[in-house]
Amino acid sequence: MQNSKSSLAALTLGAIGVVYGDIGTSVLYAMKAVFETGHISFAPDNVYGVLSVLFWTLTVIVSVKYVVLVLRADNNGEGGLVAMLALASQAVKDKPKLRTVLLGIGMFGTSLFYGDGVITPAISVLSAVEGLEVVSPRFKEWVIPLTLVVLFCLFAVQKRGTAGIGRFFGPITLIWFIAIAALGVSHIVNHPEILQALNPWHALRFMARQPGTSFIILGAVVLCVTGAEALYADLGHFGKRPIRLAWFSVVMPALTLNYFGQGALLLANPEAVKNPFFMMSPEWAQLPMVLLATAATVVASQALITGAFSVTKQVIQLGYLPRLNIMHTSVRDTGQIYIPAVNWGLFAAIVLAVVLFRTSTALGAAYGIAVTLDMLITTVLTFFVIRYGWKYPLALCIAATGWFFVIDVTFFASNMLKLIDGGWFPLMIGGAIFTLMTTWKHGRRLLNDKLRADAIPLREFLEAVFVNPPTRVEGTAVFLTAEPGTVPNAMLHNLKHNKVLHEHNLFVTVRNHEVPWIGINKRAEIESLGHSCWQVILHYGFKNDPDVPRALEQIRGHGCDIERMTTSYFLSRDTVIPTIGSGMAPWREKLFAQMHHNASAAADFLNLPNNSVVELGSKIEI
Repeated sequence: MQNSKSSLAALTLGAIGVVYGDIGTSVLYAMKAVFETGHISFAPDNVYGVLSVLFWTLTVIVSVKYVVLVLRADNNGEGGLVAMLALASQAVKDKPKLRTVLLGIGMFGTSLFYGDGVITPAISVLSAVEGLEVVSPRFKEWVIPLTLVVLFCLFAVQKRGTAGIGRFFGPITLIWFIAIAALGVSHIVNHPEILQALNPWHALRFMARQPGTSFIILGAVVLCVTGAEALYADLGHFGKRPIRLAWFSVVMPALTLNYFGQGALLLANPEAVKNPFFMMSPEWAQLPMVLLATAATVVASQALITGAFSVTKQVIQLGYLPRLNIMHTSVRDTGQIYIPAVNWGLFAAIVLAVVLFRTSTALGAAYGIAVTLDMLITTVLTFFVIRYGWKYPLALCIAATGWFFVIDVTFFASNMLKLIDGGWFPLMIGGAIFTLMTTWKHGRRLLNDKLRADAIPLREFLEAVFVNPPTRVEGTAVFLTAEPGTVPNAMLHNLKHNKVLHEHNLFVTVRNHEVPWIGINKRAEIESLGHSCWQVILHYGFKNDPDVPRALEQIRGHGCDIERMTTSYFLSRDTVIPTIGSGMAPWREKLFAQMHHNASAAADFLNLPNNSVVELGSKIEI
């Protein structure tokens, strides 16, 4: 019992650091963004109305939608948009057209995650460093250079992994929440009447009196729930109970107290709107708060970077991106990975965002569109999961998700007003990633169709070969092939040039499935083809790490025992040649060919021993 309690406490502390870092640092810029729209005067009724809207937005979107509803839609214990997409696509697998549409919607949502991944570190760290302007106006010219230095250091240490510093994430973020709650309380005690804004009547009255203004400011209000998707994305790391416990016991009370403290400050001193968060602090505490805020935003950014690595790996295994160089940064935790291309691609885009927008307020205009569109996509996918996966009645499904659908559409529509002011930026990034994903998926389909059309049936080929068998040499040959039952090009080239066949031959196909995990006991299917040849199919979930040698060790006892020292792995290294014809548009064929050329070696991705791999090339026209 004691161990259970200590484990729950540790997981809850971890969730505070990883799950809630992003939403926890939104207090730095959300209130400021709302009032800097210039659409609201500083009448007390308006302050009460805005605070009430902020509080009930947190309550409805985070507490009810994500913590209560969406956390229930786990995919074998895993969460996140990719897991939700897999659940939804499985739920409608008997409806191929609908499944195709949902896959497109889900992958576009996943693409938008990268747009969010650029804006979050930029706005968080920049808003923290902007606190220096409150300490002294002389620091203004140093804000952008210092922001870029902090971000560079953050991305530079990624290749070393976060195992060493990760243990401090929870405590740092917990200290942050205690500090922002204390700041809020220090101002609420001077104006306790501000707590009246907890009453939803103030939000409803504000929206009824100023419907146009209310609609416009929703684009800024939504900044208070940025990071809500992380609750669901990190479900597999912490579990539902710690995430819920952290939210209701620490995070939501701290956020509420701080927002209401900012409201109390604005009632007393309207000029504090230029940076209400840092102006809450007494003068002696402003510099320490800047340092603590910077540390908290680094932790929030780290969680998002780690999430980008994880999502990229999952998308690769679902077949929507080419293989990338993935490095494991921890011996004990296989989930800790580093992808150089993603790391430095994100950093370059973040530097562009900081230099282009220059202030957290300007970045706030770019933020909401990607966030609200992802929320809307999550709501749509949730409907299909509970309707077709859980078989709930249609009326109940509409009641459960329809309300959130209306709210998400309203927030998204409000943010579309900011499209020209900066909303185009994350949409541009998401659109570029989506183009890459769809090009790769379609190109792979064309490539596989071409290989299938030219393929030779494996059984018939082996029967023909063994009529007059070539020389057999000792050891085992493992031929990797995309399609089971067909002759790999590598085998054809090997027979043509070397004129030998190994004593044992395995024809191995790796299949990735739309489930997070597939256990070792369900990893391999094996079928004897005679003549000491076997067809093997290896199954992996999108969160499993492919490891072909380890999987093949599981098939001992079927007459094909694998010995590491006498096993060679044969792969086909295909070169794609774009041609004018019925495939994709010429520019997309060229893009696919380039992506295919730059994909990391299959040997590394499948964890094959480098000194036992033989690659044989061929050219394929699509």
